[in-house]
Amino acid sequence: MLSAHALTLEHHGAERLDRAALSVLPDLLALADTLPKERAGTRLRGIPALTAFLTPNALLGHIAATRLGPHARPVRAILFDKTADTNWALGWHQDRVIAVRERIDTPGYGPWSIKQGMLHVAPPATLLAGMLTMRVHLDAVPETNAPLLIAPGSHRLGRIAEDGIEAIVRNHASIACLADVGDVWLYATPIVHASAIATQPKRRSVLQIDFAACDLPNGLEWLGV
Repeated sequence: MLSAHALTLEHHGAERLDRAALSVLPDLLALADTLPKERAGTRLRGIPALTAFLTPNALLGHIAATRLGPHARPVRAILFDKTADTNWALGWHQDRVIAVRERIDTPGYGPWSIKQGMLHVAPPATLLAGMLTMRVHLDAVPETNAPLLIAPGSHRLGRIAEDGIEAIVRNHASIACLADVGDVWLYATPIVHASAIATQPKRRSVLQIDFAACDLPNGLEWLGV
């Protein structure tokens, strides 16, 4: 049976870096204390204390650059704060949208949406396939505290029709991405994933950052972090 520690980003679409963020954890916790609490997901932008961790010379930015190359840059950040009072479940799905500065109608881009006041659009699947999602664990995530579930290898399948996702999960099985405090999980952004309700809920704060290494076409610009 495939174990989480055997996963590789290239082959399975996910990889665990044990305690990779431990050295910056006190600063990340201090930053999290300044943000809205107990919300399913808070989109973050314009926070210098956060962007300082994401430059190519900083710890988290350097990790991304080792996977995407020297042009890797953060393009979206979200703080997930699951607690006993905000103990939500998330069904199997793919992340399909990116955040941009303004709407410029472009072939292959759409539909458009607004999330927490930020403009989002669904890009071509090939663009998502070149992105990296990083999850930095500010709390421990044992089996009982709603770890992210992934379908290994599903990142290679392009954009999957919503009514076909359950079959993909059956065919690829699923892995629970357990984590200790300070662990970093890396994911291919299009990987199929889900999250169940915690059976023994405790605080489960996760800083998630999407990275890309390309420009957008036709004058579109990443909103950025």
